[in-house]
Amino acid sequence: MNETFVKPYPVRLLQTGFHDCYYNMGLDEALLESAARGGSLPVLRFYGWEPRAVSVGYFQGLEEEVDIQACKDRGVDVIRRITGGGAVFHHAELTYSIILPVSHPLAGSSIQDSYRILCGGVIRGLDLLGLNARFAPVNDIVCGDRKISGNAQTRRMNTVLHHGTVLLDLDPDLMFSLLKVPEEKMKGRLIQDVKARVTSLRAQGLPSGFAEAEAAMIEGFRQALCLEFAAGLSPPAYPGGPAFAEDDRARELAVKKFSSPGWIYKR
Repeated sequence: MNETFVKPYPVRLLQTGFHDCYYNMGLDEALLESAARGGSLPVLRFYGWEPRAVSVGYFQGLEEEVDIQACKDRGVDVIRRITGGGAVFHHAELTYSIILPVSHPLAGSSIQDSYRILCGGVIRGLDLLGLNARFAPVNDIVCGDRKISGNAQTRRMNTVLHHGTVLLDLDPDLMFSLLKVPEEKMKGRLIQDVKARVTSLRAQGLPSGFAEAEAAMIEGFRQALCLEFAAGLSPPAYPGGPAFAEDDRARELAVKKFSSPGWIYKR
């Protein structure tokens, strides 16, 4: 990407660590709102999930996709994203989000173009870890023919929210104990299919710690997208975090929207 993007693009780098799913999704939306108002530079954010969670895409039916009782029994939260796509079990992964105006050069000339461009940061980060990866349209990153990163987008108020995951480890058996399948007898086949089609840093024999992966991805995005990490809104609500107003809005959204049954069970 460096041969395409030759000028540095200033962005805010947020390393917000581990939070529950409601705050995580609330903060992504709060940052989108802030960017839409023109109140900040584009944002590159890295985060994790604690406790573990299952998220469904905006257009999915939660009860059709997720075994809600199994999630409760295992202490796994459930949430609906504002982006599309399928159900995802957020466990051993590094998650990132990028928020920028649709007019920004890194947003590309089309949605497919923006996926290709923005996923370049993950691909370069994986390369720095020693893994040869490539973009697989529409929105995946693969090593060989096995998926290691899935990505999704929404566009609102002339602003792009793009987020995705880098799998640190994989537990298909646990995942399919939480997700519903059309027929129980198909579960074993689906588990084997995931093991054949999906990989992780650990499965590739690479360091799979959150901190190591985060450091590689930060540098990968910097190099691939010609980013310049600029000072954020001051002061931050916590080290590596958003501004106080953004944090307040994220917590409001976590309570009033993302953890509310009306949103989670929305059809």
